Amino acid sequence: MRLDRLLANNGLGTRSQVRDMISRGGVQVNGAVITDPSKHVSEDDEITYGGDQINCRTRLYYLLDKPDGVLTAMEDKRLPCVADYIPSELRSKKLSPVGRLDYHTSGLLIITNDGELSHRLQSPRYKVPKIYLATFRGLEWRENEIATISSGFTIKDKGYSEQIAPANLEPLDFADGTGRAYLTLTEGKTHEVRRIFAHFNKEVLELRRLELAGVKVGEALDSCGTLRPLTEDELNLLFDATGMAQINQQTPC
Repeated sequence: MRLDRLLANNGLGTRSQVRDMISRGGVQVNGAVITDPSKHVSEDDEITYGGDQINCRTRLYYLLDKPDGVLTAMEDKRLPCVADYIPSELRSKKLSPVGRLDYHTSGLLIITNDGELSHRLQSPRYKVPKIYLATFRGLEWRENEIATISSGFTIKDKGYSEQIAPANLEPLDFADGTGRAYLTLTEGKTHEVRRIFAHFNKEVLELRRLELAGVKVGEALDSCGTLRPLTEDELNLLFDATGMAQINQQTPC
């Protein structure tokens, strides 16, 4: 496969953009700087850009820092959706988001075409930890409420009983009727964070997912809207959390 095509397929830009990267000397193949975009490469070549290794994968893994006010869907005729943040050169790769973040929740969202990893990350069986930062309005958290959350409890906000799995709530600060807290979940019920807070008469004003299985985004919103490939270390964290063998998923270019 041509070098410029491989880089474009891995989401590093359009063909014209990656040709510029290559011509500027930013790409190395087997330790040597390559400035010819048409150079042919194979799965046995070590390709780096900016010090990061580029792999020729059939399965692709990305992290999107989803903004507030974006639908977790690959297509919607009315509202902004995560597909709007995926470059056109990746649209044919059958990428899809892992699970859902609410329309008004920002933060970490894995985008992949690896169906098995997606299934495992969402399955309650693997108890994959997800950490959220919530800004809320209401009374300050009491110790008995935190203990109830940590042991699990039954919620009836939909007219029937539903068990909420044990979770960890860590209050951060509180003043003038508003506060912030971290909440770590190991399941993914619809609107679960907001429902937990509402159960204790607290209204979530802002919600951001910061972490999934050790893969992180920052608390600040300045990275919202960015899409980047997962690093090998991040991918290994996801594989370890879901019990997946770290199989070499490269195929010939």
